Amino acid sequence: MASKTGIIGIVAVVVVVGGGVLIRQLNADSASAKTKVKTINVAHTQNYVPYDYVKDGVSQGYEVDVLKAVDKLLPDYKFKYHPTSDEDLLVGLDSGKYDVGVKGAWWTKERAKKYILPKQPVGASIIGITYRKDSNYKLFADFAKKSGKLVPISPQNGQYAVVQDWNKAHPSEKIDLKSADQFTVGDAYNWVLEGRYDAYFDVKVNYQNSVEKNSGSYHKSADKLAYKAYKGIETYPIISRSNNNKKFATEYDGAIKKLQKDGTLAKLSQKYFKENVWDFVGDK
Repeated sequence: MASKTGIIGIVAVVVVVGGGVLIRQLNADSASAKTKVKTINVAHTQNYVPYDYVKDGVSQGYEVDVLKAVDKLLPDYKFKYHPTSDEDLLVGLDSGKYDVGVKGAWWTKERAKKYILPKQPVGASIIGITYRKDSNYKLFADFAKKSGKLVPISPQNGQYAVVQDWNKAHPSEKIDLKSADQFTVGDAYNWVLEGRYDAYFDVKVNYQNSVEKNSGSYHKSADKLAYKAYKGIETYPIISRSNNNKKFATEYDGAIKKLQKDGTLAKLSQKYFKENVWDFVGDK
């Protein structure tokens, strides 16, 4: 038969051990609350190859894969991808349906006011001129020196500002820049082919998809058109202000810096563009 002292000792041990279990459980619950994973709903365009598209029901593309790599570096977040139209992407960001949208978007003052644009770009799009092959421009500067007629650009288009910057930096080699309302890419290609204009300020992947690809709508004119790259314009994920995503934007910036440093961004660029688009970024 145990003594009273022994019984008290046993009870004390149980209380201490039980208390220890209770404390550990409270700590675990607290840690779980602190590390609750937040879902980041990512909208992306469906047919903008190779930036963002869907293949066999899976979201793919350069920007999508960069965000998947970012997701792996941010354990407090889980990314969910939503292929959609360009219009729905923007409407969804405005309403808070989506947290992030990627569509090969350039930085503009209007976007920076309306959305959160992080400090670090997700990628870049190479821009230059589509022109008649017989013009034989060796460099983008050759076109500027000849003051060729450029297909008009809408002032709201980011390309308009790029040409303006060139003209400011090269006062003796200004490009003939005219403003115009939006028009279809097909109009621009036709105007160049007809000689109405000498070049069209074009995104390289658009030229590749429309002219170089066998399935391109202007592939029949591939022997008459040529492309000369000028520079790379950085592209950014558009982040909604509706869902208090400032903290996420900061953590995204940190993750992108790591992916740039370890070579992931360059590898993904080679995979999707067959060249490193980052080599084109900077003053040209």
